[in-house]
Amino acid sequence: MKLNMNIIDDKVRKQYKRYIFQCFLATLTILAVLFFLDILTETAIIAALGASAFIVFTMPNMYSSDPRRLLGGYLVGVGTGIIISTIAKNDLIQSFFINGTSSLIVFGAIAVGIAIFLMTITNTEHAPAAGIALGLVINTWDYRTIIFILAAILWMTIIRKILKPYMINLTSPVSKK
Repeated sequence: MKLNMNIIDDKVRKQYKRYIFQCFLATLTILAVLFFLDILTETAIIAALGASAFIVFTMPNMYSSDPRRLLGGYLVGVGTGIIISTIAKNDLIQSFFINGTSSLIVFGAIAVGIAIFLMTITNTEHAPAAGIALGLVINTWDYRTIIFILAAILWMTIIRKILKPYMINLTSPVSKK
């Protein structure tokens, strides 16, 4: 087994402008997210969008960056999060739990499980979108949050589509043993 001792990816030397450009696009996207969402109360939602920005701008040619996965995954995650959040906040449901935190734990896990199931059966798998389902259960949100999440994903999808001919996968492929 040959061990690669390079700290810096070999592609960086040849493609450094693309690395800078694509990481700059990810930075601008997250900057907009941080300006529009409450960084103290919507941390799980912001983290999911950050993970999606990483995928879109460092792996634009991968399966998980495909518009079907991005848009479909987030529609599933948002829909699941809204439904499960509404159920979890129901007074009758809350009466079965010792405290609100227990309810958030249980329903957060349920939201992730259902979102994963729905994404896998609809071929809309996008891992960060499962995080959105969780974020909508454990964080406070309103209709503006939902609109902004979907707008951010639509923005990433459009930018990826327009700039895809100029972007490369920045990540190194996993070597097969």
